[in-house]
Amino acid sequence: MTHHHHQGFTQPAIGLRDFQDGLFAIDSGYVRDEFDAVHFIVENGRVAIIDTSTKYATDRTLAALKTLGLGPEAVDYVVLTHVHLDHAGGAGELMKRCPNAQLTVHPRGARHMIDPSKLWAAVLQVYGEEMAVREYGSLEPIAADRIIETPEGATVNLAGRVLEFWDAPGHARHHVFIRDTKTGGIFTGDTYGISYRELDTAQGPYVFVTSSPSQFDPPTHQASVRRVMNSDAPAVYLTHYSQIRNVRQAGEFMLGQIDRYAAIAQRHGHLGADRAKAIEADLQAMMFAEARAMGVQMSDQQLRQVLDLDLRLNADGLVCWLDSLTAQ
Repeated sequence: MTHHHHQGFTQPAIGLRDFQDGLFAIDSGYVRDEFDAVHFIVENGRVAIIDTSTKYATDRTLAALKTLGLGPEAVDYVVLTHVHLDHAGGAGELMKRCPNAQLTVHPRGARHMIDPSKLWAAVLQVYGEEMAVREYGSLEPIAADRIIETPEGATVNLAGRVLEFWDAPGHARHHVFIRDTKTGGIFTGDTYGISYRELDTAQGPYVFVTSSPSQFDPPTHQASVRRVMNSDAPAVYLTHYSQIRNVRQAGEFMLGQIDRYAAIAQRHGHLGADRAKAIEADLQAMMFAEARAMGVQMSDQQLRQVLDLDLRLNADGLVCWLDSLTAQ
């Protein structure tokens, strides 16, 4: 798990990671190396792809299938944990290229896949046109008859291998967990935290909660985390970034961390326009201390580089959460 691939690495540098039992991951290439994973479940020559990254990852995804000796017609399901664009931005393009695939998505996310115009408008509002196109390309609509809604208790069958869907709110209300019944592994999207491989130490992975906008909710998030902890999953597969095995330990840590996030946010709730910056500064101090306690050796500057996007998004999301409390 420790080797890093580098740019300029040739094929099979699609960097297909094999976790055994038909479970694989590739690096989508979004943002930076080992930031955003696309996972594959392969059973008897049939494929489920879990989270798509953006449109720009589609060629890599299909190249990885080719490495496995499979074509786009082998894909039965494109499975979304939720509709944030680093997970679902490429879904429409991938569905265009995979003629037999059906898309699975939480009922709250389905309409955004059928008509992505509202989702795209929101992206334009946040990023502006130039950055939106650079980061995400565009969003392709998906025909309603190719979409399977996956509420709590839904299952799909991949060549006899059953995938179970669990409602997984806390990070987003349109989020699901996907449990692979063959291995007991769970694909957790963003609701079981983020863990970058370059922060792994002898003590294990540093895992942290993502509170990015706009539906962070501490009690439901903790309930979703507990559910995975109590599942006896031997491993979880995070979109950011891939497999972690000490599942219970990570969960215990995040349960406490969610309370710490909320406390930091509430400490600065009175500050008005300056809230985000003050929250971000406290989050940085806390996360740096947590990473150091896990044995992470890199300089503060390197650590800020690795965590930069998350610190900014987490602070923004905590502001959204404070606003939702006052709106009630």
